[in-house]
Amino acid sequence: MYYIVFDLEFSVLRNRQYNADILEIGAIKLLEEDGQLAMIDLFHTHVRPSQHRTITPLTTQFTGITQEQVDNAPSFHEAASAFKEWLGEDTYYLCSWGPDDKYQLVRHCREHNLGLDWICNYNDIQLMYTRLQGGDYGQRWGLKKALKAAHLPFFGNHHNALDDAFNTAKLFKLIFAKLIFEKNNAAYESAYTTSLVYSTGNEKFTPFSGLAALLEQAM
Repeated sequence: MYYIVFDLEFSVLRNRQYNADILEIGAIKLLEEDGQLAMIDLFHTHVRPSQHRTITPLTTQFTGITQEQVDNAPSFHEAASAFKEWLGEDTYYLCSWGPDDKYQLVRHCREHNLGLDWICNYNDIQLMYTRLQGGDYGQRWGLKKALKAAHLPFFGNHHNALDDAFNTAKLFKLIFAKLIFEKNNAAYESAYTTSLVYSTGNEKFTPFSGLAALLEQAM
């Protein structure tokens, strides 16, 4: 069985966060054998934006993604197709830290007329980890806090899609034996909207607290 831990990075748009473009996809593929997980492959690509082609200074400050990187990147259709091909034909669970990456991936696929069958067996690692700590939806743990609690050092740069996927995968391996996974398929789910992509509020333990601070500085 394969487990895919993925992360997306988006354009940072003040007051238009729900129309953000996906600018980067990073993923780690893990293989389960005899109850143990091993990281066996990775996927990474930048994505050329289609709605907001100019990268804002806040986007670069928050994610490190530059205009040159996205100008030379494949379109979302090309990037998503490559990601789908990398996933392969074997059964897998598609996992991320928090629900927004899945919501935005589905939204982009709908807008670009891409099928949804491959967005399947999605599981929210953040929610599963939070529940292991005795919390639930309203007490979600941030990745940095969860890694620190598990005595796992963060590798690389925060808000880099591949680095975030890798660090999430490290924590995922640690708690894997305690998790129960759901099977599902986005193609059969009703359309939905995300309640939070980026916020300028004061949500505790969210991965977007750094962005909120940047936005406040820019105002």
